[in-house]
Amino acid sequence: MTREIATIGVVGLGAMGAGIAQVAVEAGFAAVGHEVDAARADAARDRVAHFLTRKVEKGRLEQHARDDALGRLHTTTNLGDLADCDVVIEAAFEDLAVKQELFRSLEAVVGDDVLLATNTSALSVTEIASVLARPERALGMHFFNPAPLMPLVEVVRAERTGDAPYEAAFELAGRLGKTPIRCFDTPGFVVNRILIPLLNDCVRVLDEAGVTPEDLDAGMKLGAGWPMGPFALLDLVGADVHVHASEALYEKLRDPRMAPPPRLVRMLRAGKLGRKSGEGFYRYS
Repeated sequence: MTREIATIGVVGLGAMGAGIAQVAVEAGFAAVGHEVDAARADAARDRVAHFLTRKVEKGRLEQHARDDALGRLHTTTNLGDLADCDVVIEAAFEDLAVKQELFRSLEAVVGDDVLLATNTSALSVTEIASVLARPERALGMHFFNPAPLMPLVEVVRAERTGDAPYEAAFELAGRLGKTPIRCFDTPGFVVNRILIPLLNDCVRVLDEAGVTPEDLDAGMKLGAGWPMGPFALLDLVGADVHVHASEALYEKLRDPRMAPPPRLVRMLRAGKLGRKSGEGFYRYS
């Protein structure tokens, strides 16, 4: 059985985790965000406060609603403070051992009927959940970046996910104001299974066809109806994130299209990560 969800825990308050916490409090839930140290926890809270304030300034949110939402967000460095959460979403670094250790620690803290979800985009949810005594309550909830703006959540059913926990997570995604889709624990799930090799193809075409990032972006926007060109998208995602996801998919599938193109690997080694570093395929001030 699963419980009524009122409080959502988020472990890992980087850009994705902080975004998920913002989504939760804006939807009326209480949220408990966990970070490894107080400085990072405070920075995440400031990040959420900043984006909520921007929404007020743009007329998309009332000041009192902003204050109420921020008041529902609590941060901590102690995993034990997540004991009263009804669901915990893990959004830590994309490393299997890290996520497995977090799941072990969380299972020791939360109740038996608490959902444990991972926001992984490239790792196996089944492998992450394999360390649990009760893997039937574990599943994937893959939000897209930036979580407050992107409407999709892939709700991922692992090998041993139970029916009731899965349906509860699917319903929760809707209550968070998102559009959930159902998928199984296959490499890349749905979107990344299609998008990652497609973006890799775009990078390879740069050299093979002698086209510029600007022209290829324009071609895909104006000729294929993409809302954003592939290189603007890669700069937004970050070369580090994309290469890591590509390598994970290639390891599982051994499809050459999944492997990160050499050009992207060179950019990663040079620190040209995209928007986060100020330079990728484009320069940012």
